[in-house]
Amino acid sequence: MSRVGRLLNKTAEIWRETTVADGGGGQTTSRNQVGTVRARLSQPSARERQAADQAGAELTHIVYLAPGTDVRRRDELRRDGQVLTVNAVFEPSVPGTYLRADCTARQPTS
Repeated sequence: MSRVGRLLNKTAEIWRETTVADGGGGQTTSRNQVGTVRARLSQPSARERQAADQAGAELTHIVYLAPGTDVRRRDELRRDGQVLTVNAVFEPSVPGTYLRADCTARQPTS
């Protein structure tokens, strides 16, 4: 377990968009669950929100994950009806410590 493993006190589903040929020359896009991970969800500070605003991005949540977790930009992290769209994933300056996913909350469509 990683150094932050004990702090990952929630679980979240990872949903990823996939595109497949529809057999008629077109494509069909859907989101499918690709895994369930342990995570820690937190609110960003005012300073982090301001930095995101200056970069032209919206930041509503920071999610910490175990190192090596397969989470990518545009994935969705879902937990208890909450849907978070991943804007970016960062690794800290000490590799193998944790992953940080900056996310935006989105209302589910269904």
